[in-house]
Formats: sequence, structure tokens, C-alpha cells
Amino acid sequence: MKTTGIIIILIGLTLTIFTTFTIFTKEKVVDVGKIEITRNKPHRLNWSPIIGIAVMGVGGVVLWKSSRK
Repeated sequence: MKTTGIIIILIGLTLTIFTTFTIFTKEKVVDVGKIEITRNKPHRLNWSPIIGIAVMGVGGVVLWKSSRK
């Protein structure tokens, strides 16, 4: 249970530090016969650092509860 709490805290720390994640998808621009032109279109996922702090809090509670037993 202690390792689970530590992993949750590390995930929360990562979410706090990195608040943006970018995913690229391919999009067809031109499709003429055998000629096909595509481009990579970026999609950004943004979240608040408060979410990471909350996840770290949950990990701290899990770690605290496991150490009390």
C-alpha cells in the first residue's frame, strides 16, 4: 500500500509540473487519385496544476493510512 501511495504522489507531481499534453493526428489535405497530401494537426490537452496537487493529496492520504496500520 505504501508503494501505491508513492506512485500516486509521483503521478500528482508529474501532473503539477507538466500541465499540457500534445497529441498529433493526421488530416487529409488533398486526395487526388494516387496523390495524397496529409498534415499533422496538433491537439492540446490542458489541465490545472490544482488537479496535480489534489492527486498528490490523495497519495499522501493513502500513504498516511498505510503507515498507521
